[in-house]
Amino acid sequence: MSKRTNPVAQGSKMKVKKNSRTGRPSARNGGIRILRVKKGDSVRTIYAKLRKAFTAADLQKYTEIEDGIPLDKIIAEIDLAQREWEKKKKK
Repeated sequence: MSKRTNPVAQGSKMKVKKNSRTGRPSARNGGIRILRVKKGDSVRTIYAKLRKAFTAADLQKYTEIEDGIPLDKIIAEIDLAQREWEKKKKK
């Protein structure tokens, strides 16, 4: 029988989840998973836990393509601002 490290599971026959290093994202914690770290863990250990807990869903958040402002609109605004600036400079 394996050693139970979860205090809730110690008195029961409940199995401890293997990847319970992070808390589930919820509305209460703002959708941010909380990494469980022991008091004496080194920075190396903490980063190893972070790498192990990082999922494909986390990566997807950072790789989604968002609709931006069209380049033509930005160039038109810059040209207009430049013309106004040149008019002020001539006066």
